[in-house]
Amino acid sequence: MCRHLGYLGPATSITTLLNDGPRSLMKQSWAPADMRGGGTINADGFGVVWWPDEGQLGRYRSASPVWADPFVAEGLSVINSRAVMIALRSATVGMPVERSAAAPFTDGRWAFSLNGLVRDWPGSLVSLAAQLPVAELLQLESPTDAATLWLLLRSRLRAAEPEVALLSLVHDVIALAPDSRLNMLLCDGGGIWATAWYHSLWTLVDENVAVVSSEPYDDDERWQQVPDRHLVCAMPGKLIVTPLEVPAS
Repeated sequence: MCRHLGYLGPATSITTLLNDGPRSLMKQSWAPADMRGGGTINADGFGVVWWPDEGQLGRYRSASPVWADPFVAEGLSVINSRAVMIALRSATVGMPVERSAAAPFTDGRWAFSLNGLVRDWPGSLVSLAAQLPVAELLQLESPTDAATLWLLLRSRLRAAEPEVALLSLVHDVIALAPDSRLNMLLCDGGGIWATAWYHSLWTLVDENVAVVSSEPYDDDERWQQVPDRHLVCAMPGKLIVTPLEVPAS
């Protein structure tokens, strides 16, 4: 499906994060190592979010492949941040390829990305979407499963901690669409939360840096693969991986 990465650590340029390592995100855009179905390349747009030390987060999104967008070299190379999220899109068949469909989706200091799909969307999510106020549904950025999941998760984040919000959303979606693939990535500039549900997910965490990524971009021995159906909470000096226990139907 897609590739995404969350980074917390020393201030680094976004272009460096895109190009770092022999299996960099840039290379993963056209030669991913572990897609597990749903496409072979990630050429249907991309997005970047960065958190400044003060003020609102910044965001850039494009419908172009990351290797074809001149702003990567001309603009992103001069942006340095201690917190970054990058998402490369491989669109599900039938969903639009447009700038507004590219993650990360944002609200306040939150940013969200999906690597996966919701089976039988949009019908499978009708009952969950019906629980949202009409005003929120009208804020849907693009007619995609990822944008819909973000509306649902954003609503839950107002009343629950990130771990609880993600766990409850996975439970509810899997109950309605059991074959969904739900690798979700969430960041607020201070922590990274992610789910591994079908697709690959890896972490690299020490006292200075925390990276959560669809796949490793180099051969660093600190990379750890997240087991399937697990929830990740990561920040420099802290890594918690717990099972995503979904009740049997």
